[in-house]
Amino acid sequence: MIDKLNFGKLNGLVPAIVQDASSSQVLMVGFMNRDAVARTMEERFVTFWSRTKSRLWRKGETSGNTLAVVSIAVDCDGDALLIKANPAGSVCHTGTFTCFGEERQGRNSSTIDKLEEIIRDRAERLPGESYTASLLQQGTGRIAQKVGEEAVETVVAAMQKDREGVKEESADLIYHLLVLLRDQGIGVSEVSGVLRSRMEKQSSKKD
Repeated sequence: MIDKLNFGKLNGLVPAIVQDASSSQVLMVGFMNRDAVARTMEERFVTFWSRTKSRLWRKGETSGNTLAVVSIAVDCDGDALLIKANPAGSVCHTGTFTCFGEERQGRNSSTIDKLEEIIRDRAERLPGESYTASLLQQGTGRIAQKVGEEAVETVVAAMQKDREGVKEESADLIYHLLVLLRDQGIGVSEVSGVLRSRMEKQSSKKD
């Protein structure tokens, strides 16, 4: 992808527009040189070239408000980037959610999105009565075991032609998979990005 970019128009830089992956809200605009693009692609966190400090800087390197990359696209002229990312807190140094002074826009929440948010809340608060919190505290091994168990139960229900059973077991499987993703620090939007990339590749092959 880097080879598709034209760094010559702005003396070795290209503008990078960053959007919230969940709502498509524009968060900020920065500049990247070749090294910043490579670092962003490698580490999956947005890294810019600071024109004032003349060095690479990862967004959130001091504040912790990083931008986790979901997808990167090059425009038709090869002289700009569109990055979709998951923001960890306010994006602007002034404290506003975006660098344009906007509050966070509501996301188009699906059932999966809402369940992911509930799991995130349980992980942060760890309420004593929560099964999700208890499962997260037991660690990756136990969570992975539950995912495996629910996968087997889903397969068994399918082999028995138990339609209702497949629905129930699939719901259990999806829930435990979301818990595992949380345990691994992976957002649903990141998985969606992988699926989107695969679909785009398949579509380009057909073309």
